[in-house]
Amino acid sequence: MSDFSLTLVLHFKTSKIINDMAKVQIKSEKITPFGGIFHVRELFSRFLGPVIDKVLGLRCTSFGYQYGEIVGSLSSVYFCGGDCVEDVTSHLMPHLSLHPTLRTCSSDTILRAISELATGNTTYTSDTGKSYEFNPATKLNRLLVKALLSTCQLVAGASYDLDFDHQFIETEKYDAKMTYKKFTGYSPGVAVIGDLIVGIENRDGNANVRFHQQDTLERIFSNLESNDIHIKRARMDCGSCSREIVETIERHSEHFYIRANRCGSLYDSLLALRGWQREEINGIGYELNSIITEKWEGKAYRLVIQHQRRADGEQDLWEGEYTYRCILTNDYSSTCREIVEFYNLRGGKERIFDDMNNGFGWARLPKSFMAENTVFLLLTALIRNFYKFLMGRLDTKAFGLKKTSRIKAFVFKFISVPAKWIRTARHYLLNIYTDNKSYQNPFALAHG
Repeated sequence: MSDFSLTLVLHFKTSKIINDMAKVQIKSEKITPFGGIFHVRELFSRFLGPVIDKVLGLRCTSFGYQYGEIVGSLSSVYFCGGDCVEDVTSHLMPHLSLHPTLRTCSSDTILRAISELATGNTTYTSDTGKSYEFNPATKLNRLLVKALLSTCQLVAGASYDLDFDHQFIETEKYDAKMTYKKFTGYSPGVAVIGDLIVGIENRDGNANVRFHQQDTLERIFSNLESNDIHIKRARMDCGSCSREIVETIERHSEHFYIRANRCGSLYDSLLALRGWQREEINGIGYELNSIITEKWEGKAYRLVIQHQRRADGEQDLWEGEYTYRCILTNDYSSTCREIVEFYNLRGGKERIFDDMNNGFGWARLPKSFMAENTVFLLLTALIRNFYKFLMGRLDTKAFGLKKTSRIKAFVFKFISVPAKWIRTARHYLLNIYTDNKSYQNPFALAHG
């Protein structure tokens, strides 16, 4: 039986109208406005703490903080509405330290641990002699997948659909490089299954997205396969449309769907095509067709083509009155419409990057160098995956939330509730001051 239990204190509303100024009484009781964070921290310690310490190893044998406690402390920043690591010391420590058993470390300890976990960069040299830095962070990528298996968000032996893309992170850190988007930063490659990040490999911001991408994908696929996770369908943009990359994807997935880049040699074939099928997808009319083409010498694949009449009525020199888009695939059984609709779902993955930038600190990297910031990217990705696990367990409707709600709404609706720890009958009670009885369920599940 757990040493902790929950007391729900109901708040009764009155209709009395107070005409004069409110009177104030100062109470010295240790009441925190972040009552919901204790449930989150307990679940984090239960599900992820042991996995983190097992994969990363023990940080100390006697005194000091283990990596599981440090990552748990970092998670508290974002689960309490903070936006930088220093918030844990500046604002949250008096509240988080009220928990009778779970320890919270300072922001200095978190930053030291990030430096400890950093690994050296890998340097690749292009044909022109220019060098680019990559940071694979192998151990932390392994932890990312192990954590998802621990929470059963991924199941060993199952097959999944994978998306891969590069996210350009604007920053003015010491080793940040100028990107083609005209700002300095990094361009990490990010692999996603569903709504979960399963792999991140950082790289210089000025590196072409195709440069050694096959090596990045090989490491991500190998990490998943070593945990008995298989990829059924892989979906990527035109930045992955090269022979070496496609061959790597083909080895590790059953089917792939890649946006084909424009090729002048194909235009004559496209303009001569007949038998277009008119389809309406998401309220927009398209005409679809497919051909078998030898994209590279000795390599023939299916090319699914969609064209749409230009809205402005103007004609392009090469495409005429239509705009052409192509998807390269080795799926020969699905219809053109099914392939286009499946590929279009890829656009929803941009929400993940927006979520990481605005809700989990990617817009405010804490360190000066790529290796350390890669550690931060992976730890915050792990925290976001855990947030998705929480939303899957929680009765979201009871708190006015949705399964897809952003963390800001979660902080307002669930975390922000007055609470006080008391000790009675030789065990601790958490008094929560609210009229929402739904708080009983998540805390009961955490201790059950």
